[in-house]
Amino acid sequence: MKYVVTLNGKNYEVEVERGEATVLNITDAPTAVPASVISAPVAPPATAAPAAAPISPAAGESILSPMPGTILDIKVTAGQTVKRGQVLVVLEAMKMENDIVAPRDAVVAQVATTKGASVNTGDLLVVLS
Repeated sequence: MKYVVTLNGKNYEVEVERGEATVLNITDAPTAVPASVISAPVAPPATAAPAAAPISPAAGESILSPMPGTILDIKVTAGQTVKRGQVLVVLEAMKMENDIVAPRDAVVAQVATTKGASVNTGDLLVVLS
């Protein structure tokens, strides 16, 4: 589908196909746009399956994703004892592997993500008790 998007007074003709957008033309002058294009429905973004219900904050410490990325590996399981600095999850972001570590000695109460999952900043990864 083709759309015309106006941004900062410039019109951009954008073609969307299979989830990828391509800018076809940029113009400075406004152009007439058919109403069907302006009101064209936009498919909602695909959402991941809901994660397991998080444990209440009173029951433990939530370890959140510090940045968006992909979970490459999960190094712990629920019920496992971990030491301060031990790697809990390996997160790939901007083509770099980032170790998400335990901030203190604890027991893993819940692993709230899966290997291969895409996560956003602030998403729950692990709960420590």
